Amino acid sequence: MRAPSLRTRLFAFVALLLAAAALALGGATYRSVRAEADALFDYQLRQMALSLRDQGRIDPDAQAALADPALEVVVQIWSLDGVAVYSSGPRVALPPRAVLGYADLQLAGEAWRAFGAATPLRVIQVAQPLAVRRRLAEAAAWRSVWPVAAAAPLVALALWWLLGVSLAPLNAVVQAAGTRRVEALAPLPEAGLPAELQPLVQAFNALLARLGDAFTAQQAFVADAAHELRTPLTALKLQLDVLRATVDDPAEREQALQRLGAGVDRAARLVQQLLALARSEPGAAATLAPLDLAAVARAAADDAAARVRATGATLTLALPPTLAMTGDAEGLRSAVRNLLDNALKYGAAPGAAPQVTLSVATEGGHAVLAVEDHGPGLPAEQHAQVFERFHRLQPGEGEGSGLGLAIVRAVAQHHGGQVRLAAAPGGGLRVELRLPLQPNPQAAPA
Repeated sequence: MRAPSLRTRLFAFVALLLAAAALALGGATYRSVRAEADALFDYQLRQMALSLRDQGRIDPDAQAALADPALEVVVQIWSLDGVAVYSSGPRVALPPRAVLGYADLQLAGEAWRAFGAATPLRVIQVAQPLAVRRRLAEAAAWRSVWPVAAAAPLVALALWWLLGVSLAPLNAVVQAAGTRRVEALAPLPEAGLPAELQPLVQAFNALLARLGDAFTAQQAFVADAAHELRTPLTALKLQLDVLRATVDDPAEREQALQRLGAGVDRAARLVQQLLALARSEPGAAATLAPLDLAAVARAAADDAAARVRATGATLTLALPPTLAMTGDAEGLRSAVRNLLDNALKYGAAPGAAPQVTLSVATEGGHAVLAVEDHGPGLPAEQHAQVFERFHRLQPGEGEGSGLGLAIVRAVAQHHGGQVRLAAAPGGGLRVELRLPLQPNPQAAPA
């Protein structure tokens, strides 16, 4: 079932509020007018009784006026000994023993309001049915309320129109978003928007900007990956052709098989690096959970143990027993493994075996993971370039894919951290990964 529109809900709410206000106003007006009418009628009864008290007799013209049925007032006069002197009509007989002042009477099954006044010679009573008062009060109250009731439809139409005008900017934003093509990520117009809608549209435009950046990065990633995969796949095809051509020579065949195996290893390594980079790209699903960074670093060192033995390197670990934080264990392990691979590959002094140190510490609410080597280091002007995808210090040489530090930077961004390059205290390069213990993903630039 489709929910009602915002315009309909606002209109219904305000209409109900206006209806309740109109009913409350009508009720208050009725009570007020009735009270005023009662006071006015009481005043008239008193003035009529007092005027008759001051007259010595009632002349024929006054008697005719008082006997008029349209007056809806009964006047009766008694002598002090209870003898009826005058009655304005036979419709009802007032009690001969009058209560001086105002009194409520029940006569012939009908409620009356009476006022009694006395002189030395006679007693005057003037009475009026309460039903007359109620009828006149209701008529007066209706005359006060009916303009509000008559104006209610006009107010409702004006309210519906005003709501439409007020919500027109929102409708314009909805139409602008609904008519766009999938690839259109330009920001929505903000001009003329009311203050309540501007934060919503600004947040939506910020989301569009982030989506645009993610799409641009994805397109660049796909293009770069396709370009980089083309070379190893072409090399594999050539090695396979060479293998077919060396069927009769066992030595050449063995050499071709070795080259083919090395090519497959390089292609597998490249695919693994590409998957690791894609996993840490902005917009990737967050898999942050409690972990032990020291244990992650030890696992990455175990992964690098074979290369350490193959190169005769020395790997020193300076790790605490445990270091609890929240993060992506697999992504962090991949980042540390890439840092160790780079240090073992490029961190050896001329003619010496690599010496690498892996350390983990805490500093100001951050975990600091650092990898140091004793190699030739890296010029400061190249610090920014090495984080670019597929960037190699020596293009065309070595077996690297140029994705190691790009993966490290993506992992750092995924955790809201930073990666820094600096000169190691003992010479060489120090790569420092600073991660918040309770991260805000994508919060900090690398």
